[in-house]
Amino acid sequence: MRIFPWILLCCLLSRLVMAEDAQGQWWKGNLHTHSLWSDGNDYPEMIADGYKEHGYNFLGLSDHNVIANQERWLPITNAKGGGVALSKYLARWGEPWVERREMNGKQEVRLKMLSEFRVPLEEPGRFLLIPMEEITGPNVHVNATNIQEPILPYSGGGGNPRDSEAVVKAMQYAVSAVLDQRSRLGIPMFPHINHPNFKWAITAEELVQVKGDQFFEIYNGHPIVYNAGDALHASIDRVWDIVLTTQVGKLKMAPLFGLATDDAHQYFNEPKKMSRPGRGWVMVRAAKLETAALIAAMEAGDFYASSGVTLKDVRRANNELSLEIATEPGVTYTTEFIGTRRGYNTASEPILGSDGRPLRVTHVYSSELGAVLATVQGAKASYTLQGNEIYVRARVTSSKPKKDPAEPGEVEKAWTQPLAGISIE
Repeated sequence: MRIFPWILLCCLLSRLVMAEDAQGQWWKGNLHTHSLWSDGNDYPEMIADGYKEHGYNFLGLSDHNVIANQERWLPITNAKGGGVALSKYLARWGEPWVERREMNGKQEVRLKMLSEFRVPLEEPGRFLLIPMEEITGPNVHVNATNIQEPILPYSGGGGNPRDSEAVVKAMQYAVSAVLDQRSRLGIPMFPHINHPNFKWAITAEELVQVKGDQFFEIYNGHPIVYNAGDALHASIDRVWDIVLTTQVGKLKMAPLFGLATDDAHQYFNEPKKMSRPGRGWVMVRAAKLETAALIAAMEAGDFYASSGVTLKDVRRANNELSLEIATEPGVTYTTEFIGTRRGYNTASEPILGSDGRPLRVTHVYSSELGAVLATVQGAKASYTLQGNEIYVRARVTSSKPKKDPAEPGEVEKAWTQPLAGISIE
C-alpha cells in the first residue's frame, strides 16, 4: 500500500503552528449532506440556502457516487422531487430558474449543477459551497472534500464485502483514489471515512490498517449509525482511541482527526427516525473562508467537532492541550482529557459468537487504552503532557439535552483533535 508522506509533514507543521497563537476565525460547516442528486429529499439550492440561513459558513453536498457537475433531469413523483418539495422550490426560486419539461408522458425537473446554484448563494466571508462526493460501496462509505472528478467505489472482488480483508481494500481504494486525484490535479482535497458503525461496517482493527487517511467521523447525526455502539459493538469514541493508540504509538503515523456531521437526507415531512440537518458540524479556524484555507487548517488539526457545544478557543501546543467553552446559563460542562500512556497493557481479545468463533467486531482492550487522564469542570480546561502519553484528546460533555437527538438521551458535546505525545518521524 502506498504511504502519503505529506500527511506526516502536515502533522509536524501543526505542532509548530499550534504552539503559537492561531490566526483567523471560526467557520461553521458540514461535510456530509445529501440532496435529490442521490437519496436526499430536497433540491440542492434549497438545502444550501437553509444551511446558510441557519448560520453555517460552508457546506459540501456529498451525494452518492456523483458530483453535481453534469446535466440531469429528474422524473417528478410525489415521493421524489414533487409534492411539498416542488411547491417549496417554486415558491423560493420561481420560474424560469425552475426548469420543467415533459418526457415520454412524464414530468421532469432539471437538477441544477453546483456551478449554477453557487452563483446566487455564495458570499465572500459568509458562505461557501465545496464540491463533494460520498464514494459509496455496499458497506464502506468514504467522503471526498473538494473532489473534482467522480470516483466510483471499489469493485475489485475479494469475496464477501463484509469480510475484513475486502472492507480494508475498499477503504484503501477510495482513500488512495482521492489522494491520487489531489496529486494529479494539484488541488487540495481530502477523504474521510464515514460512520464506521453504520451496518457495523468497520471495526477498529480494520480502520487502523488504512494508509493516507487523516479523518473520520467521530459523530454522525443519522439515527442508525450507532455512534454509542451497543453491548456487542464498540462506540465510535472507543474505536477512535484504539486507532490512535495503534497508529500513533506503534506505527508512528499521524493521528486520526475526528469530524462531526449530520448526514442529512430529510428536510421536511420527516418522521422522527430520519436524518435531519443541524445535528453535527465542524468548527474550523482559518484566516479566510476559502476552500484551500479550510482544508489547510483541518489538516493542521485546527478545528473541532460538535453536536452542540461551542468552544471559544482550543490550543494544541507542544506539551499542552487547552480549551475555553462558550457557556450557556444553567448548563454545566465536563471536560475529559482522554489518552493512552506508554507501557499500557497491549492485550486484546476477540468477542466470540455462540459457536465459539471470533465475531467480526472490534476487540476488547484494556481500560488503560483510551483512559480518562483528567477531568475538569467549568468553562476552561487544560492538560499538560507528562511525557509518557502517546496522545491526548479532549471531549466536552454538557448537561444540556441535545435538541433533535439522533439517539435517545443525547446531550450536547464537542471533541477536540488529538495531540500526539511522541514525535512522528
